[in-house]
Amino acid sequence: QVQLAESGGGLVQPGGSLRLSCAASGFTLDHYTIAWFRQAPGKEREGVSCISSRDGSSYYADSVKGRFTISRDNAKNTVYLQMNSLKPEDTAVYYCAARARFMCVMTSYDFGSWGQGTQVTVSS
Repeated sequence: QVQLAESGGGLVQPGGSLRLSCAASGFTLDHYTIAWFRQAPGKEREGVSCISSRDGSSYYADSVKGRFTISRDNAKNTVYLQMNSLKPEDTAVYYCAARARFMCVMTSYDFGSWGQGTQVTVSS
């Protein structure tokens, strides 16, 4: 059974940093492409970043490029999202999702397994 569990969210001031973790169980993470999505109140879920299972290549939404970094630790079966220079508009529930394909995409309907989400709030 594929399960994902996010952690690391919280309240941070603008300009601060957080590192989110996505721990996988029931499957080997390096065989799956993993993406981070976020959803703010009243807004649609949007893709933030993706890391490919084939070669570890990563992709980012324009809104987070240069500030967020996705990485994976196959030994720990965990994917991370390092978020720096956080802005109030980054406030959302962040979800990780997995798909058993090597190609990176950031459309939510392409992912069949999801975590429960972790809240990130950027506010002074």
